[in-house]
This record gives sequence, C-alpha cells and structure tokens, in this order.
Amino acid sequence: MASRQQLKSRITSVKSTKQITKAMELVSASKMRRAQELALKSREYRNLARQILARLRELTDVRKHPLYVQRAVKTRLHVVVTSNRGLAGAYNSNVLKALTRELQEDKAAGIASKAIVIGKQGARFIIRFEHVQVVAVYQEFPDHPTANDIRPILDTVVEQFIAGEVDAVDVTYTDYKSSIAQEVTIERLLPAAYVEDPIEPDLEQAVFEPSPKAVLEAITERLIEAQLNQAFMESSASEQSMRMMAMKSATDNASDLIEDLTLAYNTARQAAITQELAEITGGAEAIK
Repeated sequence: MASRQQLKSRITSVKSTKQITKAMELVSASKMRRAQELALKSREYRNLARQILARLRELTDVRKHPLYVQRAVKTRLHVVVTSNRGLAGAYNSNVLKALTRELQEDKAAGIASKAIVIGKQGARFIIRFEHVQVVAVYQEFPDHPTANDIRPILDTVVEQFIAGEVDAVDVTYTDYKSSIAQEVTIERLLPAAYVEDPIEPDLEQAVFEPSPKAVLEAITERLIEAQLNQAFMESSASEQSMRMMAMKSATDNASDLIEDLTLAYNTARQAAITQELAEITGGAEAIK
C-alpha cells in the first residue's frame, strides 16, 4: 500500500487535474452553444442550396456547365475536416476511420486519391498514406470561418474539378445531431446538384428570373460554398460538444478517484494511529 505522503500527493494532483477538466468543460459548453446556434441557423440555407442546385439541373441543360459535368471517377478529392486540438473524445478518430475506409475503397477500385486536410489532427494522419496526394493542409483553420477563410479551399476544389484533375469531390465531416449524438458524414460536393432527397414541391413551382440558365451561371459556385461552409459549422458544433462530454467524463472520473484515494488515505491514517496506540500500550505494559 502507498504511504500516506504518496496518497496525499496523488489527491492534490488529481484535484488540480479536476479543476482543469472542469474549466475546459465549461469553456467547451460555452463554445458549443455558439457553434450550435450558427450550425442550426445556416442548415436550412444549406439544404435549400442543395435543392436549388438539383432543381436548376432539371430545368436547364447543365452538361455545358463545367461544375455539373458527370465523369467516370478515376481520381477523387477528399476534403477532410478535423480539429487542431485533441481532448475531444472520439471526434477525430471517427472522421479518420471513415476517411481510411474511403481511401482503401478507392485504392481497391483503382481510383487515385487526393486530399485537402483541415486541422492538425488530420494533417498528422494523412501522411501515413503514401498513395494519397495531399493538395493542401490548413492547420490553423478558425472555428467559425468567414467567406475569406473558405475561398482558398473553394477555389482549389473548383479549379481541380474544372481542369479535369479530379472527377469527384467529397467532403468528410461530423454532422451535429444533438449535444450527445454526432455522425460522420461523407457528402458529394462536386459534380454539383448531387442530391438524393426528393425536391420540395414548392421549389418545383418556383420561377427563376431572368432564366434558369442565367441563375445557374450566377449562383452555382455560391451555393457550393454554402454546402462547404455548413460542413465547417456542423464540425465545429460537433467538436465542442464531444469535447464538453469528454471533459465532463474526465471530471466525474477525477471525483471518483479522489474519493477512492481519500478512503485509502484515511484507512492508512487510521492504521498508523492504531499502530501507535498499540506501541504505546505495549511500552506501558513493559514498564509495569
């Protein structure tokens, strides 16, 4: 059994750790609320953007538009959204597991893979795959990116697709369901108008002015940007939520450990007192 001094030192250490994890839990909870609000506010816009793209494809001949071209997939570009920091539970590992499956499937199918990686955690991981060409890495990407932050990624994605260097672009991110439920999602970004859900009836009756073709030319890239932005918003909310839960779990575990160590310390203290009393009693008996 550890000595009382060792137990006391461990109790102090665990209490310090508990204070840190509790503070991180509170900070993550505050960040999560803001990220959640942003994700929910922009979600409807993203969904409508996807619906509009699909509807425009039905109303006009998009085969001449470079962002709608359907080609046999020989090269695929993966946009992967991870975090800069750890201590977020399974947030990063879930995304990277899904990415690994996709890369392995591409390799088995003879499809070349490229990657644009967001976050330090993903950047450290992607270098393990020798057959993957890393197009760009963004290690200091903000939690709430602006249009200026997203523009370089969007330009790279669009340029690669239009030039025919890639035949499909997928974004892998964590979709925010609730504070206790998040799901890794792989969404097709290009070619545009890739939507599996049925188009809303109201949108089928919409009139596009001055013409569907003119609208298509004007807003296609903006609507793709909206999809990419939503992926970042969902990922940020999921990251903060999972970090909050991880820190809460760590705080609870620290409390349990402190109780166990305190019990062990008191037991050792009582044993030492009993030993001293026995020695005193023994000494008194010897004097008699």
